[in-house]
Amino acid sequence: MNRMQFEGLRSSATDPARSGSEYPANMSLVLVVASAPVNRIVVSSIVERAGLKALPCNPQEAPTVIIQRGPGMVILDAGSDNSECQALLGELSRLRGTSGRKLPLVIVLSTVTGAATPDFRPGAVDAVVAKPITPEGLQPVISRLIEQAG
Repeated sequence: MNRMQFEGLRSSATDPARSGSEYPANMSLVLVVASAPVNRIVVSSIVERAGLKALPCNPQEAPTVIIQRGPGMVILDAGSDNSECQALLGELSRLRGTSGRKLPLVIVLSTVTGAATPDFRPGAVDAVVAKPITPEGLQPVISRLIEQAG
């Protein structure tokens, strides 16, 4: 994780002279972050069924994609022990706090819903979806959050 990349994104999200007064979210783009390639494929397929464009990547590529593409939603696979993507989740939480609109939207795919880890607290994520991931479980959550964001 490159902290400097997020620092630049946060400053551009809050500096009107640089890129407007908020995070430049493209609500038709969904970043799918997972260590396992098969999980990226499965979740990307569900995102596309919801009529959105999926941007699959591994956790190391995610900061760059967020900066370059400005996805309106990020779906994070927390892994089998709910600890994958913790650093990215923390940075997204800080970014959301500075964006004014709590964007990008964040969905965490977890082995346990309502996980007790601090980064899963309300406000840090918009939804936690239990694994195993199915279209019937994830697609309505994606659609509802996109619709609520307007």
